[in-house]
Amino acid sequence: MPDEPPSDPASEGITITRVFDAPRELVFKAWTEPERFVTWFGPADAEVPLSTVSMDVRPGGAWRATMLAGPGHQIHWKGVYHEVVAPERLVFTITDQPEGEQEVVTVLLSDLGDDKTEMVFHQGGGHLPPEEYPRAKQGWSGFFDRMADHLAGTATGGGAA
Repeated sequence: MPDEPPSDPASEGITITRVFDAPRELVFKAWTEPERFVTWFGPADAEVPLSTVSMDVRPGGAWRATMLAGPGHQIHWKGVYHEVVAPERLVFTITDQPEGEQEVVTVLLSDLGDDKTEMVFHQGGGHLPPEEYPRAKQGWSGFFDRMADHLAGTATGGGAA
């Protein structure tokens, strides 16, 4: 039997595991409610105006958001939901390209008790150049830092609800 060629790490994508100090239902809402999504999606120096966000959170439903990432620089994100199992699983596509292949994002949320939630995030598909996956991982990690701040403020009664 011939040796299998080594798998391409880029096609496997990235995986990030985080534990949030918030109930699973609240973490799920951070992904699926525009008012919550805009508080964390993007780097600290970017903005996602609520008026640019649309989320039809059901299998086959589309989502979109425009990120203002500096003077005159807009990033138009979009995708389609493939699986929605509230509050534990979300699978959707994501791209910032007008045409072409989309990456697939899977978000798994586990209730750890004591209002703590483990999130396992995976983005893959092999549609990014290999050098882009480490940058994507760094970007998402920063987004999730912002999500943690938002969730901590929401869970304690402060911040946007």
